[in-house]
Amino acid sequence: MKIPKSLLVDPEKNSVYGSFAVAVSIWAFSYSVIFGQVMILAYYAVWLPLILVDYRRFLRQLSSAWLPLLFAAYVCFSVFWSAAPGITARTAIQYFSHIACAYIAARTVSVRTLTIGALIGIFVVMLYSLRVGHYSEDVLDGTVNFVGAFASKNQIGFVASLGIYFCVVFLAFYRRGWLSFTLAVPIVLLSAYLLVVSHSATSMASIPAVLALVALLAMSKLLSRRYRRVIFLIGAGLLVVVAFVALNLGLMDFILGIFGKDSTLTGRTYLWEQGWNAAQKSPILGVGYAAYWVQGFAEAERLWNEFYITTRTGFHFHNTYIEALVELGFVGVAMIALIMLRTLYGHVSAVIFRTWQADSVILIGVMVLLLIRSFVEVEVLNPYIMGSFLLYFSFFKLARLPATRTRWSPAFEQADATRGEPAWPRHAGRPAVADRP
Repeated sequence: MKIPKSLLVDPEKNSVYGSFAVAVSIWAFSYSVIFGQVMILAYYAVWLPLILVDYRRFLRQLSSAWLPLLFAAYVCFSVFWSAAPGITARTAIQYFSHIACAYIAARTVSVRTLTIGALIGIFVVMLYSLRVGHYSEDVLDGTVNFVGAFASKNQIGFVASLGIYFCVVFLAFYRRGWLSFTLAVPIVLLSAYLLVVSHSATSMASIPAVLALVALLAMSKLLSRRYRRVIFLIGAGLLVVVAFVALNLGLMDFILGIFGKDSTLTGRTYLWEQGWNAAQKSPILGVGYAAYWVQGFAEAERLWNEFYITTRTGFHFHNTYIEALVELGFVGVAMIALIMLRTLYGHVSAVIFRTWQADSVILIGVMVLLLIRSFVEVEVLNPYIMGSFLLYFSFFKLARLPATRTRWSPAFEQADATRGEPAWPRHAGRPAVADRP
């Protein structure tokens, strides 16, 4: 029996396969350390063969992916100056292939399918962690936290926060009847429970802010583009003022106190200082990708010992930009920051300055969540991590936005007309069929 290509690579028809592929990916990102290479092979198996199904789809608009591809090439070339070339070569190839899988996913899976697949995968991951039921004591602050089958509370906290986020946006933008509501409620309740018992301050602090932002962007659909721009500029200005006040009047310490943290962020500021000092030895190019936290290297061993990391693996500077500075230098920091900012701005501009789209609103929330966490976690620099997959998926989706079919209500066209401005075309800039095979 011949399977139609559209059931595998057409975003409008492959919701079943796409959801399955995303769910498998999330399981691999979460538990590949436990189940070994078989999970990574399963991750590759659901994405890479799609190139053979319709290779022309992936060659189309390939030039729009130049920035992540340039960063991936730079990561690979860091093997020539790496302090641990063997580790750099292996990990760089893994990271490059990870970006390739995210590119394939962005070209074949819609944001709605991503949301459904993420909910399925996250639900299964949380159920397994609940079954394992491990708790871990934080030797730095003395708290006992639920970690499930993960290695740290921050990892399960991130998964739980994504479970809450995708549940909320699914119910807000994609729900179809009461059945969808009934299926989503257990996931959001389980996610909220695990978020609370994990005591992950980063996740508990970031998810309310992201949901509030998504709610504001959702309400902006009722406004014309002119008012969206004005409100966006005013809101951005107020955000800068609030951030300045919080940093200078001690409000940040008050907020940290709510989540049981002090101004050192449980030793993170000391780690940042150590990372900055390490970066001064090779500030332009760094020591090489994945070439700092290597067993046998004196500085890595010292920090593992100071932070009671007996496994001597899976540790980092708890800051994406300092981690990139140490491993890839100022060049690497500039490139990863540019990727994140370009992705966020691209989707914000799609909502604020062009036709309002639910897909872009959802990806804005994802990017803001990753941006907030980037200052205290490292989730976009490693292969086989949910954060990096979502980052590159969101970036590659920018190339498809102008050519994606969008559902547009005549009521909104009439509303734009009554506000004294012409109705915005359904497909601004390019014809709707530009991205079709």
